[in-house]
Amino acid sequence: MSLYGDLDKTTTLPAPTRSGSTPEDGARTVHPIRSEEDLLTVRHAVRDATQRAGFGLVDQTRIVTAASELARNAYVHGGGGTLSLETVGQGDRCGLRLQVSDQGPGIADLDQAFTDGYTTGAGLGHGLGGARRLMHEFHVDSSPGLGTTITAVRWNERR
Repeated sequence: MSLYGDLDKTTTLPAPTRSGSTPEDGARTVHPIRSEEDLLTVRHAVRDATQRAGFGLVDQTRIVTAASELARNAYVHGGGGTLSLETVGQGDRCGLRLQVSDQGPGIADLDQAFTDGYTTGAGLGHGLGGARRLMHEFHVDSSPGLGTTITAVRWNERR
């Protein structure tokens, strides 16, 4: 179910896949989300990637905040998962794509999940909707019992 933007027109820039480092020139990295410490590692990796991609400080903060919210949701509600990060290009634009996946219970009602204040846990219920508002493109693939994958892109408007 696409909730915002058109990810089908986005292409990944060619580059080798590397694990555990910061993406450059289209490289894709995958980071595990299994602990509170992993959440911090994800934040640092995303911050490094935004800096290398030339994002301004405000956009860096937007992307890191969105990644942190999505990773925390995967950890808390999905029992852990992964965050992949890659640079992407579309015509003359470049950006960063985040993909957070888990094998948790899935999201039964996406509309309700995006309602500010709604939560199935102890949080404030602003994370998922807030993450969507911080990114240019946002796509959720979720089915009850099958887990959730969220793909989000923020384009670098400085380039």
